[in-house]
Amino acid sequence: MSVFDKDLFDTGLAKRKATLGEKYVEQSLVKADEFTRPFQETMTAWWWGFGWGDEVIDAKTCSMMNLAMLGAMGRIHEWELHCKGGLNNGVSK
Repeated sequence: MSVFDKDLFDTGLAKRKATLGEKYVEQSLVKADEFTRPFQETMTAWWWGFGWGDEVIDAKTCSMMNLAMLGAMGRIHEWELHCKGGLNNGVSK
């Protein structure tokens, strides 16, 4: 974890687990290999820690913006995952 700030990683890990579920996140980290581990760590620190951890925009709004972007890009597999996360963050059906 020398590439990034550990506090940012820890913040991101908590946000990621709260949104996507602890089991999903832990499985993603355990399955990471030498090639994918740096991506998992960087994504957790920067996307979740820096981006979602900022708190300027609440988690519900972040989820709604994320769903709009993923839908516009046609990323249905990711949309389905983040739809469940959005519900965890207070987005209504």
